[in-house]
Amino acid sequence: MKFSQMAYSRPALEDMKSQMAELTEKLAEAKSYEEANSVFLEKEKLEKHVSTMQTLAQIRHDIDTADPYYDAEVSFWDASTPKLAEYDQNWTMALLKSPFRADFAAQYGDLMFVKAEMALKTFSPEIIPDLQRENELRTAYEKLLASAQIPFEGGVYTLSQLSPFKNDPDDARRLAAWKAEGQWYKDNQDQFDSLYDQLVHVRDAMGRKLGYDGYTELGYYRMERNCYTKEDVEKFRAAVVKYLVPVADQIYREQAKRLGKTYPMSFADNALEFRSGNPKPFGTPEEILAQGKKFYTELSKETEEFFNTMLDNELLDVLSTKGKAGGGYCTSIPDYEVPFIFANFNGTQHDVEVITHEAGHAFAAWTNRKRVPLSNIWPGLEACEVHSMSMEFFAWPWAEEFFGKDARKFRYSHLAGALTFIPYGTMVDHFQHVVYEKPDMTPRQRHGVWKELLGIYMPWMKLDGDIPFYSEGEGWQRQHHIYSRPFYYIDYCLAQTVSLQFWAMIQDDRAGAWKHYMAYTEQGGSRVFTELLKHAGLDTPFAESCLKGICEKAKTWLDNYDLEGIC
Repeated sequence: MKFSQMAYSRPALEDMKSQMAELTEKLAEAKSYEEANSVFLEKEKLEKHVSTMQTLAQIRHDIDTADPYYDAEVSFWDASTPKLAEYDQNWTMALLKSPFRADFAAQYGDLMFVKAEMALKTFSPEIIPDLQRENELRTAYEKLLASAQIPFEGGVYTLSQLSPFKNDPDDARRLAAWKAEGQWYKDNQDQFDSLYDQLVHVRDAMGRKLGYDGYTELGYYRMERNCYTKEDVEKFRAAVVKYLVPVADQIYREQAKRLGKTYPMSFADNALEFRSGNPKPFGTPEEILAQGKKFYTELSKETEEFFNTMLDNELLDVLSTKGKAGGGYCTSIPDYEVPFIFANFNGTQHDVEVITHEAGHAFAAWTNRKRVPLSNIWPGLEACEVHSMSMEFFAWPWAEEFFGKDARKFRYSHLAGALTFIPYGTMVDHFQHVVYEKPDMTPRQRHGVWKELLGIYMPWMKLDGDIPFYSEGEGWQRQHHIYSRPFYYIDYCLAQTVSLQFWAMIQDDRAGAWKHYMAYTEQGGSRVFTELLKHAGLDTPFAESCLKGICEKAKTWLDNYDLEGIC
């Protein structure tokens, strides 16, 4: 079914509550596994439908944040979801107490019980008002970003639409674009500071109400960290500083030489990789989608069927339009067993990465669309990002078709970008740990922490420049995840490390690498992250040797890459 034909209707909150309560009672009273499983599958059907309605409302709101109907629907879900959490918790407790737990585990795996036990640690009816407030604040942040109307060169642009100017080859124009964007953030500084301050305090309050010493432990449970700890993440961060920051630093030193700039460079100059311009996709949005179809058709039979389904059923909304929410994501519409991709094309390399990155997520969801329970379709978020980031590297043989004459630039830029991203993403995670350890910091103190961390993780950034907002240690406020999904961002770094393993495999044996990719992807969310890796023959990013080996191979490749004729 086409996305435009998928019907949305708001479920009655009281009906959802009564249905969930009735199913919970039936499960508790079941006399046999057959009876208990029948109730379980009824609950799955209800959960799929509720998720479908909420997802349709969110997507259609994001496509046009000014639409009053879907604005009201998102508000309904923001207020209702926390109220349903108590009923979800009651169901979870009944499932954990079921005398048929061993039978459920035998049929569906034990991971759903691991997740259930963790879920119990994240909720109490006492925090319902806090959850509602958190939803309101997150929505307010997204609406603030979507409202941006930035004057530039006689036009007015959204944040996404301004992006191409921020890596324009003309130094003056590029700097002006960075200043224009930074000034918009500065003009709205009080709102950004206030929204985040409120989010930090409401989350800290939730953690304390649930018996934790602040938010961090609760945040890890909410992120379903079920196979590694805060200490493991700290070790990973240390390895990033030890092995990766020096490699990234050398990448930017070489970039400064190409550009004829003094190292360290400003934010605006760091955004330009080549004096002749950053790699740009070849063709219109429609042509990029057509190249995506060619890529997935030639990659494998599975990806061919998947991408044709996406195109035929309007399951990609990728053009940047006025009032559209920023960023991009992939989600699932469970009733129809299809994924959906939301993005903002802006004429940059990002457009191709939507077709590879977000579609990597979508392919994984498509591959596992019939899994039961619903929670086992997607693995943990760090595991999900492996699907997407690795798919980007599998697209390299099609680079000429996506980028034309810029294909050589793209390959260098893509690998260099993967390596330089990890220090940034790790810094985002480090920043959040400091923030939630010290929730009463002032906005100015938070900016100071970010500025200090920039010196550790991104020493190639000159902080005494004249770009408002960025050079003052405030650039973290443009990072959605810091506001909306605390502690999410390290997932990208862990996944990028795994995707670089795939990159290394592809250099030697692309067919063999694809077999490892499918072995990883076909598991869906049936195992925890480290077990997914083990069963696909991959190394864990928490082993220091993993990052060390990747850095050595990538540095050798970059040092020997032919950039002759490219300036």
